[in-house]
Amino acid sequence: MTLRYEVRTEQTIDTINKTIDQGIKKISVLIRHSDRFFSKEAKPEPFMGLTDIGKGLAYDFGLKLRSNPVPKLCSSFIGRCIETAYLIDKGYTKQNNLLIDHNYLAEMLGPLFIKDVEKALNLVQKQETNVFLRNWFDKCIDEKIMENPEKTSDNLCEFMIEQIRNLKENQIALCISHDWSIFPIKEFKMNLKHETSGDIGYLDGLVFFEKESKYYITNYQSDPILL
Repeated sequence: MTLRYEVRTEQTIDTINKTIDQGIKKISVLIRHSDRFFSKEAKPEPFMGLTDIGKGLAYDFGLKLRSNPVPKLCSSFIGRCIETAYLIDKGYTKQNNLLIDHNYLAEMLGPLFIKDVEKALNLVQKQETNVFLRNWFDKCIDEKIMENPEKTSDNLCEFMIEQIRNLKENQIALCISHDWSIFPIKEFKMNLKHETSGDIGYLDGLVFFEKESKYYITNYQSDPILL
């Protein structure tokens, strides 16, 4: 089976580890779910779960996490994100023989910025994804179909900062979401346009962290940027 997107486990883990190695104690990571099935129809789309390959990739991600800090998992309410979080937990637990808190669901990590799923998917099919995303970011799509993209970016960043604030000692927040949650943050906060920076891969992540009471964002394509 051919993967539809690249796998970015190594890039995400490396960015996390580099941040930890700089002495950063407060970190949250926004991560795309693993490889999943697709549907061209709107109704079954939320129910498309992980492929067998995707399950293995998510488990492997958990295996590769350091024992410290300990993951605090939350995810979108969409099944493929719940599966990814569960399997990251399973891999981490296997590697470290340490039970962690159960994944909890966060509405903000779901695709709530899609106001009309059927119309949005129809536009994607007509325009293709890259054109659709550019039209969304240029605010050419009715906000009855897609929420204002800059507002979406702001809201998600505020959520990720809040996860940092709520961490206990020796915890790292791993937040499992969707590629369309990550795209607007890269566009509006990091100046990484999808036309040049490329697709969001499976298990691709953005690392948020606190340093000297200020908040930053980084990934494998960017030095830390002040939020």
